[in-house]
Amino acid sequence: MPRYRLTVEYDGSGYCGFQAQASLPTVQGTLERAILAFSGEAVRIAAAGRTDTGVHATAQTVHVDLARDWPERTVMNAVNAHMMEEPVAVLDCRKVSDDWHARFSATGRGYLYRILNRPAPPALDRKRVWHVKQPLDAEAMDRAAQALVGLHDFTTFRDVNCQSASPEKTLDQASVVRVGEEVQLVFAARSFLHRQVRSMTGTLVQVGLGRWAVEDVARVLAARDRAACGPVAPAEGLYLDRVNYETEA
Repeated sequence: MPRYRLTVEYDGSGYCGFQAQASLPTVQGTLERAILAFSGEAVRIAAAGRTDTGVHATAQTVHVDLARDWPERTVMNAVNAHMMEEPVAVLDCRKVSDDWHARFSATGRGYLYRILNRPAPPALDRKRVWHVKQPLDAEAMDRAAQALVGLHDFTTFRDVNCQSASPEKTLDQASVVRVGEEVQLVFAARSFLHRQVRSMTGTLVQVGLGRWAVEDVARVLAARDRAACGPVAPAEGLYLDRVNYETEA
């Protein structure tokens, strides 16, 4: 039974997250219906991560096992053909070995958070950026973000409903840069706690607004207290934009 790796992008604003849910629109449900429509097989796909309601992806990774040995390009084109009305697209498809897994074979994940930082609201990127009217000091945010890099207890930035066994994670990258009217935050780690990225982003924005000092981020991290976290950033600015693997097969 061939296993296929799919790289998928999607606009999550119209979905109740990635994970399939009965009677609710989800990215997983959309993909599985498209696969059924072209192959006749009712399948359950596995993904590198489960994005929340309203969160987007430029490079989500999933895998699916199919009974028939289809050409890779056929799978990609056929799935896309059955999602023409959906803001979901398969960017790449390749066969992988039976023991390769979209989630468990991943060695790292990267997220991008986009903040539109100008007085005027977005016209073209509505529900795809967080609009912050007040000026943000991206350099101060970047300096503050460095306190988050490394192995830490991230309880402060952990959602109360997080199901991870431990609050300890190793954050490999946390950077903030201004690109024109956008302030972009990039985070990389092997794995993340539930809503960790949005929690860290909301806290760093407090620094950018001048409400918190750069040193306050290290202080709230050390507090290991969810109540010390800044306001959680909204879902619409967040993108899963890369998943790393040591091997493709």
